[in-house]
Amino acid sequence: MRINRFLAACGVSSRRGAEALVEDGRVAVNGAVVTSLATFVEPGRDRVEVDGQRLALPSRLSYLLLNKPVGTVTTADDPEGRPTVVQLVPPQPRVFPVGRLDYDTGGALLLTNDGALAHRLLHPRYKVDKEYAALVTGTLTDETVRSLERGVELDGRRTAPSRVTITDRRPGRTRVRIVLREGRNRQVRRMFEAVGHSVAELTRVRFGPVLLGTLQSGLHRPLTDEEVKTLRTLTHRVVRR
Repeated sequence: MRINRFLAACGVSSRRGAEALVEDGRVAVNGAVVTSLATFVEPGRDRVEVDGQRLALPSRLSYLLLNKPVGTVTTADDPEGRPTVVQLVPPQPRVFPVGRLDYDTGGALLLTNDGALAHRLLHPRYKVDKEYAALVTGTLTDETVRSLERGVELDGRRTAPSRVTITDRRPGRTRVRIVLREGRNRQVRRMFEAVGHSVAELTRVRFGPVLLGTLQSGLHRPLTDEEVKTLRTLTHRVVRR
């Protein structure tokens, strides 16, 4: 098994995060530090350590939905001492967040130790929907909504088409739902800023087929078998749209 896949499967981080651990020299195989992403290990035979802690594949897979509170960071630890999402779920089995939600954004966040599924959920080829509820300043016009849906320029590259629905429009503020299939840094906020509106509140209400529902902020629940099955099915086919 390739080293980054093994680390992700052990619940250390996503595959991308695992690659950073290897490149930073924090991973050792059979006592020797490795920095090559081409390293392969044999689970159960090779001794793999991260920062001196031996790893093993989890005996069972865990899938959780957390209603991330605003003011928490989407990491396992934080050098600034801010509360993290991992502190809000059971310590065992160890899980890691699937993607990120900004510090000032709340809502649906998946956590798992299934590194392979997490990798596919974040891969752009599978176009997994993420839906957000936003309160934005000002009154959004229908033309502005169409501009957002067509895509706006961010960092010299147009965003992928999205779906935008106004749920409440009043002078000075507008509530909207926006569905994305990509996950650039602070994308929702930056999209609205690009069309002249700032986001006052932002909550992710759906990740793929998994709905936030009535789950209270700071609480978590296990995914149902049907939700896990649907996520796996969704990421075993490539959507071409």
